[in-house]
Amino acid sequence: MSWQDKLRQVEPYVAGEQPKINNMIKLNTNENPYGPCKQIKDILKEIDIEKLKLYPNSDGEELRHALAKYHGLKDEQVFLGNGSDEVLALTFLTFFNGSDPVLFPNISYSFYPVYCDLYQMNYKEIILDQDFKMYVEDFKQPNSGIIFPNPNAPTGLLVSLDFIEEVLKSNPDSIVVVDEAYIDFGGQSCVPLIHQYENLVVIQTFSKSRSFAGARLGVALGNKEAISHLYDVKNSFNSYPIDYITQQIGLVSVLNSQDMKEKCQKVIQTREYTKTKLKELGFVVPDSYANFVFVKHPKIDGEELFLALRKEGIIVRHWNKPLIDQYLRVTIGTDQQMERFFEFLENYLNQKELL
Repeated sequence: MSWQDKLRQVEPYVAGEQPKINNMIKLNTNENPYGPCKQIKDILKEIDIEKLKLYPNSDGEELRHALAKYHGLKDEQVFLGNGSDEVLALTFLTFFNGSDPVLFPNISYSFYPVYCDLYQMNYKEIILDQDFKMYVEDFKQPNSGIIFPNPNAPTGLLVSLDFIEEVLKSNPDSIVVVDEAYIDFGGQSCVPLIHQYENLVVIQTFSKSRSFAGARLGVALGNKEAISHLYDVKNSFNSYPIDYITQQIGLVSVLNSQDMKEKCQKVIQTREYTKTKLKELGFVVPDSYANFVFVKHPKIDGEELFLALRKEGIIVRHWNKPLIDQYLRVTIGTDQQMERFFEFLENYLNQKELL
């Protein structure tokens, strides 16, 4: 037996491309087109570089306190991690340890099955209908935990708080994780339900609405006992996941949340216009509540359109996977970026004589 026989074999998650193309319009990884609040620049100028020689506060206490106040929770109900992907990874490791399968949608964040394979967990994908909708009844079966994004990714579809409550009530012996990476762009957060349901854990990120994709900061919210176990696992893995600088700028972001809300509203307005415009061009457009749209044209192959856009310097996301291979996920950019996107589509469709 060789050393290769002892390796763990996994099929890794494939992140969105970060291409190096001059003058490109980058609409493939759901980054916020508007930067963080202006106060971030000020605090970066004031950073005490002498503190970089010291380890940061291991639990980000100031930032935790600010987030707890923002969400109407106690400090002990807030967990911080190095981006929501790390929070999700630790969440799987902490809460999903039964013999029954972990449940999540078959069309959803593609990191979920990767975590299960990495940790050698049993899982079952809930099959969505042809319109990518979930049904509560599908989550009423034996499980070791449930997770789904709301709004969902990559579809952008939203479920109601009533839906989430019924899932929680039907699974009192399992942790139900709601991944709210995009909740600030539409819908109502289920964070207030934490006061009623001890089996609810909500995960959020600073990468999207708060424009922190380059800083890496994720959050889990839940009851005190659940969060304490999450910290036990974190501290058995990495005691200092949030660096000093990220803690400082994260705190400023939370204290200036109105700026985030105003920029999200700009994205929402552009998204709604984008949905209308794409429908006028003949695209099928599910009703997204995120900072992206998930679209297909019934007469153009998805990969063909993806490559044509790329040739033009417009980068969107395409998955060569069953059920969604004809769709493109398009991040909502600035109005100027989206107008260039529409202009290309109109010209392309005219060349194809589809308009």
